[in-house]
Amino acid sequence: MGNLAILAKQAGYVVGGFDSKIYPPMSDQLAAANISAHDRFDPSHLDPVPDVVVVGNASMPRGNPALEYTLNKGLNYQSGAEWLADTILRDRHVVAVSGTHGKTSTTAMVAWILHCAGTNPGFLIGGASRNFDHSAALGSPPFFAIEADEYDTSYFDRRSKFRHYRPKTLIIGNLEFDHADIFSNLDEIKYQFHHLIREIPANGTIIVPSNDTEIDSLLARGCWSPIERFTLGVNDQSASTESTETTYSAVNIANDGTSFDIMREGSLVGSVRWSQFGLHNVANAMSAILAANHCGIDPKDSSRFLADFRGVKRRMEVIARAGRTTVYSDFAHHPTAIQRTLDALRQHVGEERILAVIEPRTHTMSLGTHRERLRSCCSSADEVVWYRPKTIKWNLDKLARDCTTPSSVHSRIEDVVDIICKPTKNPVHVVIMSNGGFDGIFAQVTDSMQRL
Repeated sequence: MGNLAILAKQAGYVVGGFDSKIYPPMSDQLAAANISAHDRFDPSHLDPVPDVVVVGNASMPRGNPALEYTLNKGLNYQSGAEWLADTILRDRHVVAVSGTHGKTSTTAMVAWILHCAGTNPGFLIGGASRNFDHSAALGSPPFFAIEADEYDTSYFDRRSKFRHYRPKTLIIGNLEFDHADIFSNLDEIKYQFHHLIREIPANGTIIVPSNDTEIDSLLARGCWSPIERFTLGVNDQSASTESTETTYSAVNIANDGTSFDIMREGSLVGSVRWSQFGLHNVANAMSAILAANHCGIDPKDSSRFLADFRGVKRRMEVIARAGRTTVYSDFAHHPTAIQRTLDALRQHVGEERILAVIEPRTHTMSLGTHRERLRSCCSSADEVVWYRPKTIKWNLDKLARDCTTPSSVHSRIEDVVDIICKPTKNPVHVVIMSNGGFDGIFAQVTDSMQRL
């Protein structure tokens, strides 16, 4: 919603808003854009009457004071996704980045490539890209890169938000079960994706990894657009089984993913040398390069532009260094994302010690939906510290006992900070993983590390 506020401001609207919690980096971006943001849903902020009240999906259920005022007064209102589609995305070539993992990083890559190519793209990134001052920009036609979330639109529209965007270029990076608060199973998520695919035009394209059984089963339900696939580690042109499909391959991949070449039909079409690491980021880059290719950007140019891609805040972002300890902040909040992040770091740092600090904060995590997979997803770490949020509804201590990596559980943030900031003679890499503020741990760790 903060990104929508920034877009509205850039489009010339007078903008204000409220949310239950507003924290960095979005709070900083809103302040820089001179947008008033309140942390209480006070109906007085709706006087004078706005032209439109844009309703989000996270903190606006029935009973919310501002929402009830809007309904009682008959004010004009729209969901955020509907407003975005009607006001910003109309008549744009929308590049939508969807999937369970990697959406933010991939969207940032697409936006950066289009920017470097001189197209002045619009974009909406669900995080703070380190290449741009803001997470959203109006840009100019035709291109608009958007993070396409499968979460529901609003309390009055239970369709996935991406159903409003009508993309011409669609990336589906991966498909797994998530968002247990609104979906009962993976098939319900696939239903939303199927209807998204039904709206891709015949002159559009859908970009997917090869040999992903869940994505393949989704496409088998019906697809009316060309498909471009990519493989990792092998030059496998056999993956293109239909005349409407093209396969690209990432080959000669460095162990930590910091370099790779791109092949198509036996020809080298690009080489990436960059600062990002991890096989998951190679996959993200392949998706971004193919999406840019559909927008007319040569893969060789896209590969060159990615050399200056600096990543996204809270995606393996170094937030502190002291002595021999390096502390990273990462947004991972699903077992697959946790494993990919730790695996990537292990390939990058070799045998140096890795400490994973995890807050199982999301609604899906708090329900224990993924607790069996959490037992083994930290195998690349040497130690795991689990922080017990107040919302947890299952036995975190049992998880720590059953975890394949030595683990401990803590309920006081001060204890976790002490573990992180303990002086060490050998190199230690600490990865703090949460999709929220983690009870202020980031500022506390930074302060404590400065005193070491």
